[in-house]
Amino acid sequence: MPTLPEKDQQILAAHAGLVHAVVQTCHNRDLLPQLEQVLKLSEENGWNRLVASIRRILGGQRDISVLQDLDDEDRVITEAILRGLQNPETLPDLDAVPDPEHAAPGLASMVAAARRGDVEALRALADMATQMRDAGGDMARLASALSQMEQGEDDVEKLARGMSPAGVKLVETIIEELKKT
Repeated sequence: MPTLPEKDQQILAAHAGLVHAVVQTCHNRDLLPQLEQVLKLSEENGWNRLVASIRRILGGQRDISVLQDLDDEDRVITEAILRGLQNPETLPDLDAVPDPEHAAPGLASMVAAARRGDVEALRALADMATQMRDAGGDMARLASALSQMEQGEDDVEKLARGMSPAGVKLVETIIEELKKT
């Protein structure tokens, strides 16, 4: 089996549970009420297109049209579901841990775009911050740090105050990436 690009592997590591749950539910409809709770929460968090695609898959649609109008991350997740339905051996590893440093370049480019006044980047950062605050811990602190970065702050010590070593490293990497833009 060919190896997926690193970015795709990171996305699947973060969403392996969802991919497995959808594939399992397609094979065992008794699991639908549990998955439905996850899908409703996902919709509340703004993942409407992904959820619509998953609902089409649950309804029996298995062609590439379920990928229509999806962003890159949602497409990777949906393609993994379709592959998993055809061959369960392709399902992502449930024990894989995403590397948060792989998110740094993307976060830095969003912050840089927001600094330039890009309305879509500002909106995306705001949406992401809301989800991060709801997650708590380092994620909530990172939401605050991203907002401060958008305003021009680049003092890692100030931005990463109270974070775990992994959170501090992520903030450092984002700041390094921002300086490259």
